[in-house]
Amino acid sequence: MNRRFTKYTTMALALAVLFGGRAVANPTVVDDPSIFEPVFISDPQGAIRVARERIAAGDLSGAVKGLETYVVSHQGEAAPERFLGDLYYRQGRLQKAEAVYLHILQFMPKDKETHNRLGVVYATENRVDEAIAQFNAALPGTDSVGDLVAMHARKGDLHEYQTQMEHLAADEPTDANIQSEVGQIYATLHRPTEALAFFQRALDSDPQSLTALNGIGLAYFDTRAYADAETYFQKCLTVDDSNYSCTNNLGAAYLEAGDAELAQPKLVRARQLEPERPEALVNFGFLADRNGDWKRAVGYYVQATVVGPYLPEAYVDLGIDYEHNGLYPLAQSALLRGIAAAPTDGRIRYLLALAYAAQGNNSLALTQLAAAKQSYDPDVARMASEESAKLRTASTQTGP
Repeated sequence: MNRRFTKYTTMALALAVLFGGRAVANPTVVDDPSIFEPVFISDPQGAIRVARERIAAGDLSGAVKGLETYVVSHQGEAAPERFLGDLYYRQGRLQKAEAVYLHILQFMPKDKETHNRLGVVYATENRVDEAIAQFNAALPGTDSVGDLVAMHARKGDLHEYQTQMEHLAADEPTDANIQSEVGQIYATLHRPTEALAFFQRALDSDPQSLTALNGIGLAYFDTRAYADAETYFQKCLTVDDSNYSCTNNLGAAYLEAGDAELAQPKLVRARQLEPERPEALVNFGFLADRNGDWKRAVGYYVQATVVGPYLPEAYVDLGIDYEHNGLYPLAQSALLRGIAAAPTDGRIRYLLALAYAAQGNNSLALTQLAAAKQSYDPDVARMASEESAKLRTASTQTGP
């Protein structure tokens, strides 16, 4: 559920990038005819693999049902239960996801991955203080920082949080986790040069920090230095060749550099690693758009919204494709769903404004542009301001 550190080219199609022979156990049955309950072998990773196979085949509901059966039969196994919570979240069943994560924390109270997931649920429900507490409990070691930035911005104390972390980084210059956290803050705020400096300090102390390696790759990506980005994503995979984030991000860097031949196997690999995540699907859509097949691209984007309904990039790309082809009511519908999923995303607000304006709804367009002007991304904020000025000028010229 990792939703942070996504990259896109403003008003071009979005690339979703982010920050992080099988032997599957079969159930065995006791031979004693007086015993009727099957006894399932404990195989946490096998249970997750089976669920992922079902998701890859398009059967998310079947994956959930299978995991529910396994989890009930194997109390105390955190990994499959956490994965079940992740799938509940992707289905929009937030209360069930919360209950799963809270149950895990009863027997693993310091499990950072579960604290991170619970924080995402609370953030989605706008339970700001509870989300902040969970994201803090998830650090260091998880990708909670982007969500912390969003929550502190929503609470109104982002500057205080940022200042506190900068002071901490100055006091602890060799703490790789703290340096990486500040790097992630700057990356979330679309300030890649500052982010790069902090990630490099983290690598100076811990050359194998996956967070720092991926973060430097993303910082270079953000400045369109794709060859440098590729280098660091490759270094990340040297440390962990099954890292989904770096695999997907390397594919995205190849795509942005125009090398689809290198990109495709990386995206296929990312999809194989974690088919429950939507970023690779968005990038397959980008590849289809690059090849001129926008209808196929739309299919990928729609599939991404099903697999990961809270990832804004899929809605951004749907809006762009629909608007490019003059299908403004479809764009409006998709973008409204996107706002429900990611209400603070300036790109979605900007595109929805364009859809409204194209249909003659200038008042609604101006409302969305006002929200888009608050975006962390300076390019989005600038375009929203320019479009707002154009609409106001046009309204004045055609007014009574």
